[in-house]
Amino acid sequence: MNLVYADRDGNVYDHPDFTGLGRSGDTVMEMLEEELIPLPEGATLVSLPDTRPIGIHVRTGEMQIVPGEVSAVGALLPQGFTRLLLPGYVKADKNKVLPLFGYTAVVWKDGGFYVAAEASDDPERWNPRNCDPDELELQVQRILGQYKDNRLYQHLSNCALGYECLTASNTFLNRWEGAVPVSFSCNAGCFGCISEQPEDSGFPAPQTRMNFKPTVEEIIQVMLEHLKTPESIISFGQGCEGEPSTQAKMIIEAIREVRRQTSTGFININTNAGLTDHIRGIVDAGLDLMRVSTISALDDHYNAYYKPRGYTLKNVEKSLRYAADHGVVTSINYLIFPGVTDREEEMEAMIDFVRRTGLKLIQLRNLNIDPESYLELIPKPRGERYGMKQMLDIFREELPGVVLGSYTHIPQELADKRKKHLQHG
Repeated sequence: MNLVYADRDGNVYDHPDFTGLGRSGDTVMEMLEEELIPLPEGATLVSLPDTRPIGIHVRTGEMQIVPGEVSAVGALLPQGFTRLLLPGYVKADKNKVLPLFGYTAVVWKDGGFYVAAEASDDPERWNPRNCDPDELELQVQRILGQYKDNRLYQHLSNCALGYECLTASNTFLNRWEGAVPVSFSCNAGCFGCISEQPEDSGFPAPQTRMNFKPTVEEIIQVMLEHLKTPESIISFGQGCEGEPSTQAKMIIEAIREVRRQTSTGFININTNAGLTDHIRGIVDAGLDLMRVSTISALDDHYNAYYKPRGYTLKNVEKSLRYAADHGVVTSINYLIFPGVTDREEEMEAMIDFVRRTGLKLIQLRNLNIDPESYLELIPKPRGERYGMKQMLDIFREELPGVVLGSYTHIPQELADKRKKHLQHG
């Protein structure tokens, strides 16, 4: 397990004199063989600026900082893979913060790169190689030509071509899960928001938030264009927008009109679900799927990260329960972090939360954050730390009816119900 490092020019090497280490929370530790998998297709190796790698010297057996002008290296995993450990490093300058990415421990082993991760879903649909850039460019131009005045398509074209967002790309390729952003405002001030950060945050947002309010007609056009096949999903609530339910009136009007014209496909919302009354209206309009973002089922942790404005975690729970009781397939977008999510108190609270709300799916998402900033923000651990791999095993054992995955799945019973409805007009 040779340590992997980067030089000043960003070139990546393995170090034969040091064994690579991982990190759980603020603890640097050895990696186990069973925690490692080959570097997945679609993953990216990146240097961690202003850091120094930590390894075990193979001759002395001592843990130490690797000498020289070198930086630690981490892997950015594609969807479908869950991070088990952070890279082993210390900051050369404690005042510097890392860009908002989900860094995973990586080593050189048996002639190839390995990462501390676990495959948690089938990554095929979200593999970047399945998005041909030439075909995408053609389809973007086709849609922009067909809907010349639709500002949503103009906005999404930058997301697809500029940021290489696969959900936005799907919108132009008319496949799988597509995007329909609607809101520039939000009722939360997430510490790790990827589309809007305060100027003094220290880490710039990697994406640009939409800066206009679309019309209902623009929303309907995007939805109808995408919902043409039985497996199509159109989703409110993207990384490039605020909280979609703040625009509930428009969403409700759009869903009702779309469902008046077609029963094909599925309508999803990605939301913090804090505005329970708004969520009820959206559910009643004909919502099929709801994915709720959360980082914890503990109030102090949740509030520290989300900084909710005018709602509480109890509102989130009420929204999920209402949706589940009215036939919506519910899931959580669970932002996970080694050394935090696997704490005893976090696990117990989340298992109880899942049981109370009737969730069908936990979508595991690696939290994109500067580790030191996050650990300083949240409450200190109160119980034992189990490790991410054991945490996943405990979830599977305690929640046998809940799927652990990485993205939205349409349950077979819902697909069969929709198919039967279509066959009977």
